[in-house]
Amino acid sequence: MAHTRLARLEDAAEIAARLVENRSFLAPWEPLRPEEYFTAQGQYRLLDQQLTGYTDGHEVPLVVTDDTDRIVGRITVNGIVRGALQSAAIGYWVASSHNGRGLATAAVGEVKALAFGPLGLHRLQAETVPHNAASQRVLRRNGFQPFGLAPEYLRIDGRWQDHVLFQALNPRG
Repeated sequence: MAHTRLARLEDAAEIAARLVENRSFLAPWEPLRPEEYFTAQGQYRLLDQQLTGYTDGHEVPLVVTDDTDRIVGRITVNGIVRGALQSAAIGYWVASSHNGRGLATAAVGEVKALAFGPLGLHRLQAETVPHNAASQRVLRRNGFQPFGLAPEYLRIDGRWQDHVLFQALNPRG
């Protein structure tokens, strides 16, 4: 089953390789990216920024690994807000070669446990384009409920697209 762990700078080349292998598979669900994003150097820079955000308490960049510890995806807790809100958002992807095996469902479950346990958050949010049924199934399996539709919410695959908003609330308050 899936495992998540904190991303490391030395993961950059392996993440870049997965992104190149899955570029067309992920394109319908992602913003348009500059070519550098798909390189080890681009991923190193991104990880460096994200790990600074982790140190500052604003995000948790994780990788998804399979049973052989091969990186097969990413999941990030981002936009952590403290104070009265105690909330964050998650974003994730799993390589096409590992889709349909429950890895995304397990990874979201692990992150939800992290968010509602050690991070002490009250709420997690995730968004999907309306036609991303697979991602919506992953969220529903993990207790996320839809709570609205945001028109033209994010620029995905080169155009502004509506998104279904999902949330999960910490049952412990």
